[in-house]
Amino acid sequence: MVKGIDRFSLDGKRALVTGGASGIGRAIAEALAASGAHVIIADIDEARAREAADALGGNALHLDVTDQAAIGAAADHVAADGALDILVNNAGIVQNAPSTEVDVSDWQRVIDINLTGVFLTARTFGRAMVAAGKGSVISISSICGSVPVWPQPQAAYNAAKAGVNLVTRSLAVEWAASGVRVNAIAPGYVATPLTLKGRETPEWYETWLRMTPMGRLGDPDEIASAAVFLASDAASYVTGTVMMVDGGYTAL
Repeated sequence: MVKGIDRFSLDGKRALVTGGASGIGRAIAEALAASGAHVIIADIDEARAREAADALGGNALHLDVTDQAAIGAAADHVAADGALDILVNNAGIVQNAPSTEVDVSDWQRVIDINLTGVFLTARTFGRAMVAAGKGSVISISSICGSVPVWPQPQAAYNAAKAGVNLVTRSLAVEWAASGVRVNAIAPGYVATPLTLKGRETPEWYETWLRMTPMGRLGDPDEIASAAVFLASDAASYVTGTVMMVDGGYTAL
């Protein structure tokens, strides 16, 4: 390391965060901006994206990650203002339903947003990164991609996140020689709107805490810190990894 150079700094870099208007995505956008990046918040809720972007001095972009044409148009729009250095695939939903009862359309929607959306967004924005020979792609996975969590039923979400892990590793291998790094973060239970139903269901919440060695939920800022590391030059030799940030849940 050259003395005086902060390898965690993101000064001069441009970042785009899908689903960045709230929850973990908002925390990541704030952390990237605090580290010096210019942040573009892409979200299906344009009004909330604009509010978040204004607070950070960034830009907002309406984006449905299941719409391939819209993703292509967004990539062209972003590229017109300069190269993108950091892409965070964070947009996602959860559907809690017993596998014997879940409607196939609900299953498909989870897969479309949480898995196919990650691939489409990574591929589309990744083309310019590969051509430029640099970039960091970070996808938000989950502990559910490695272990089936309990007691909430959510087979579709678990399957999608397992797919995110393998897409991450596959793209990392494909793009390694180009200089583009591809990683994922797998949070445990984090206090966000996505986990609100579980936090309000005593049986679920008590089980979550009991099965997490640290005995608490994570804070969105704790996930954001991992994203800053993976986005920065401090992680220049890190690619193809799924970083667990889970209070020890998957260590059991």
